[in-house]
Amino acid sequence: MQYRELGKSGISVSVVGLGTWAIGGWAWGGNDDNDSIAAIRRGLDDGINLIDTAPAYGLGHSEEVVGKAIKGRPRDKIVIATKCGLVWHTDKGTFSFEEYGKRVHRYLGPESVRYELEQSLKLLGVDFIDLYQTHWPDVTTPIADTMGELVRLKDAGKIRAIGVSNCDIPPMKEYLAVGRIESNQPPYSMLDRGIEGELLEFCRKNSIGVLPYSPLAQGLLTGKMTPERKFKPGDWRASRKRFSPESIRRVNAMLDKFAPIREKHKVNQTQLTIGWTIARPGITSALVGVRNPQQAADIAKGGDMVLSKDELARMDKIIAELGSVD
Repeated sequence: MQYRELGKSGISVSVVGLGTWAIGGWAWGGNDDNDSIAAIRRGLDDGINLIDTAPAYGLGHSEEVVGKAIKGRPRDKIVIATKCGLVWHTDKGTFSFEEYGKRVHRYLGPESVRYELEQSLKLLGVDFIDLYQTHWPDVTTPIADTMGELVRLKDAGKIRAIGVSNCDIPPMKEYLAVGRIESNQPPYSMLDRGIEGELLEFCRKNSIGVLPYSPLAQGLLTGKMTPERKFKPGDWRASRKRFSPESIRRVNAMLDKFAPIREKHKVNQTQLTIGWTIARPGITSALVGVRNPQQAADIAKGGDMVLSKDELARMDKIIAELGSVD
């Protein structure tokens, strides 16, 4: 496993992180808690030290499961990243979505940020959060107010580093005007490369780590998804055109062209996809979702991947030939 510093925080994170949206049991067709706990523990055993979660993943359920999985483990060997800003304890802010019958709002008011942090600490069973991130922008609260509270929480020792998620350059500049942010968490994969260019360059210039989520494109880039795939009830992918039989066929045809590189490195497609992601300039760690121990072991091996410039160029050429997949 390779490790990199998170921004300028002094915190060392594995180049592969455990994503826990599915572990929350919501939007992915459900999950078994015992499998989830075993997956997290297997990932930790295999060298992954970064676990990314959020209150919104199952309305606290993901954090609770993570807390059970890490109980008894050396705290200094685990980097816990969670978030704030998607709330259901208040109707302030703007409505975002409904989960388990609860109306979830985007809200980053200082009092709410502090409340959310205390709830997360309890669910996770820890005394501090390593990386505390704003989940989505909140247009109803001045960024200076949100960041001011985050800085106070950091000064109080409740959090070690401040991060943002789904954040563009202008709001990042506003955050930086108040204090230090160590990371941004945007979507990014072979099929979703919108952050390349200005955003990645801004993060590099300001020593802000980038923790891309969905690097496997929700399973499309694993090589395991077939056109006949039937998604379980409640799985949000079922309604997306990107997961139509035709789209899956097109993506799989592209992945087939990577076979010589997979064979040379003796890896599967999931591991190669991770290797491509962590090789991109400016990327710190790829956050990959897992459901069971085998998946955790699988992605951990991707953290050993080192691709040559020639191999990356060949892969980029193949990806460009695919075109858009919406």
